[in-house]
Amino acid sequence: MSSVLVSSPYVTPSHSLKRLMIQVIIALLPGTLAYAWFFGPGVIINIIIAIVFAIAFEAAILKLRKRPVKPQLGDYSAVVAAWLFALCLPMHSPWWLILIGTGFTMIAGKHLYGGLGFNPFNPAMVGYVALLISFPREMTTWYLPLSIGAGHLSLSESLAYAFTSIDISQWDGLTSATPLDQVKTALGQQIALSEIRQSPVFGFFGGTGWEWISLGWAIGGAWLLYTRTIRWHIPFSVLAAVISISFIFYLIDPLIYTPPAFHLLSGAVIIGAFFIATDPVTAATTNTGRICYGLLIGLLIYVIRVWGGYPDGIAFAVLLANMCVPLIDYYTQPRVYGQ
Repeated sequence: MSSVLVSSPYVTPSHSLKRLMIQVIIALLPGTLAYAWFFGPGVIINIIIAIVFAIAFEAAILKLRKRPVKPQLGDYSAVVAAWLFALCLPMHSPWWLILIGTGFTMIAGKHLYGGLGFNPFNPAMVGYVALLISFPREMTTWYLPLSIGAGHLSLSESLAYAFTSIDISQWDGLTSATPLDQVKTALGQQIALSEIRQSPVFGFFGGTGWEWISLGWAIGGAWLLYTRTIRWHIPFSVLAAVISISFIFYLIDPLIYTPPAFHLLSGAVIIGAFFIATDPVTAATTNTGRICYGLLIGLLIYVIRVWGGYPDGIAFAVLLANMCVPLIDYYTQPRVYGQ
């Protein structure tokens, strides 16, 4: 009778990396579907292209580093990073823009520091910021929601724009600045907030379409909390900081400062709080540290939105907070038992 020796551990952990990534993918579905419903199939095309490029980059870099390819591709971390990065892009982005951004995400954001678990910065935000600084025109060509636009791009037109250099001048009636950008620009021109909100890009509380997309991210975030994929400390502290500071300034002068609901439902605050800031590798590790980390991100989001040079500040807020994580962890370590 032959016996097979099996080394420890003998119990499969309930929260393996692969299972965590699958939970994140499931949580991304409601917001992604709402995104595609309001802005067309370009969102899905961006995600698919980014995932293909991310897997290719991951496999090539692992080969160069002489690391096993199949196990690391099978944990779906590259898929999640690419998905989050693609959601930051305008709805219709050319393939070369996605290629460059995905390259920054996987190389500079992840493998340059030794791979998953060693990267100090959120990879998806590294790729997004690299594109935002390098290609401002392409990164600010946003499209109107289908419900208020003059039309929409079909699947074939979206594919044609993604992979060819066709003329898009005929689509100018479909493009517009985001609600955050419109408010920031118009306030700088001394236009009253009540007049700004007469634009059809604004809904009841935030941007048209963006309100429902944010609700989708919130549903996904609730799923992550329910499955214990993430803890409550970071998302709730991010949201609390944004709500608190925006409410204070709104009370000071409601004519030039937008209410908290607008900040929550007009940009990437919800997805940033639940999906980006909670990255376990780049976030703080202690419970107190997570709260401090989330409050810092929420504060930076508002500061950049209101007084900074960019309409939304999620990416920069997260990267700046990533820099502070070692300091936060150092000063928030729990007391050693017995001391």
